[in-house]
Amino acid sequence: MGYLDLRFEIQKLKSQISNLKSEILSLMLAGFIFILTYLGVALGRIPGLNLDRTGIALLGAIAMVVFGAVPLDQAVQAVDISTILLLYALMVISAQLRLGGFYTWTALRISSWLKRPRLFLLLSMLVSAVLSALLANDIICLAFTPVLCAVLISAGLNPLPYLLGLAVSSNIGSAATIIGNPQNMLIGQVGLLRFNHFLFWCTPPALLSFAMAYLLIIRTYRLHFAPAQPALPFKRDQHWPVFNRWQSYKGLAAISILVCLFFSPIPRELSAIALAGLLLCSRKMKSRHMLELIDWHLITLFCALFVVNKGIALANIPADIIQGLQQHGLGLRHPPTLTGISAIMSNLVSNVPAVMLLIQFLDPANPLEWYILAVSSTFAGNLFIIGSIANLIVIEQARNSGIVIGFKAHAAIGIPVTLFSLAILIGWIYF
Repeated sequence: MGYLDLRFEIQKLKSQISNLKSEILSLMLAGFIFILTYLGVALGRIPGLNLDRTGIALLGAIAMVVFGAVPLDQAVQAVDISTILLLYALMVISAQLRLGGFYTWTALRISSWLKRPRLFLLLSMLVSAVLSALLANDIICLAFTPVLCAVLISAGLNPLPYLLGLAVSSNIGSAATIIGNPQNMLIGQVGLLRFNHFLFWCTPPALLSFAMAYLLIIRTYRLHFAPAQPALPFKRDQHWPVFNRWQSYKGLAAISILVCLFFSPIPRELSAIALAGLLLCSRKMKSRHMLELIDWHLITLFCALFVVNKGIALANIPADIIQGLQQHGLGLRHPPTLTGISAIMSNLVSNVPAVMLLIQFLDPANPLEWYILAVSSTFAGNLFIIGSIANLIVIEQARNSGIVIGFKAHAAIGIPVTLFSLAILIGWIYF
């Protein structure tokens, strides 16, 4: 080998070493940012900084782009626009109902059954579950919790069974449809799942789990349904929207038409955004007020996590982990394994981030895997407080009314409800 050939080989080797170092640094950087982001999302804060989960996820996405783990053009492409559009459109429709006073009116109508506490619990859970399946559970909990707190305090009843019932039933009910919660929307859009097939497969385990959850709450609080304090005069909060029949009917008509369109071949996101646009064309209701009710934090969380997950996907970290699990007989193709991993991750980092991480490993040709992930991640949200945003909303709204729902009180209902629900799901899979 001549001198020039040797020099060329040395330069080639140096270039390969340099590229290898660059790949290793990129891998370590992406992994480090991902771990910090998901750890922050799990904890809900970063010591010394006043950041919430959305802020932490956004900071992680910014770091992925700034440090080169995700090129800017790929960061933009990583965001699933169809999911964001569907989520945004449903928030507009829900804002129509909220400003029209429909949610407040519904909650107050149910309160006429307060003298029969067990029936009141059943009705409140049933309405919560049905509305969550159509309008997203987070929004239902946000609208119902303050009204329930007020009527329960006024009636002198122990609010815990009813508020816990609201949280668990909204989670369970939302598992039945593609539009029931944010993670289902993502699963439905990415997996190209048909609305009717999703509904027919996911509704039976949701119904069985709902019945079981009601019976567990009845049994756990069987000695606490009698009024614990003297009744007080009920005072309607001046900030609650006044019921407007026309505006509420418009919102109900929109969601009814939308569900019908979901059975057609028209893309869901186009149907939803078109109806949302029609609702914005109002002579009475200001579009500014409707847009103020959009959960921009949740939309930002989604977009940020898309970018963060893209960073580790480019580094092949998740693929290596899943391959390692498969070598030990823990592949996601095995339904109980997928159910267990989904449940565990949903309670480590909440169900939305967990689903965003797991969907990239599902088989696009096997809808069963997508159904299992949707139902298991939603049911798992009942296990602990952090498992679902709906849980956090109920607890925060209750605290504003002076009602404290501690970790122990939630776990006393959440743990058995989740375990029985997941058992029902596994039984349904093999049935």
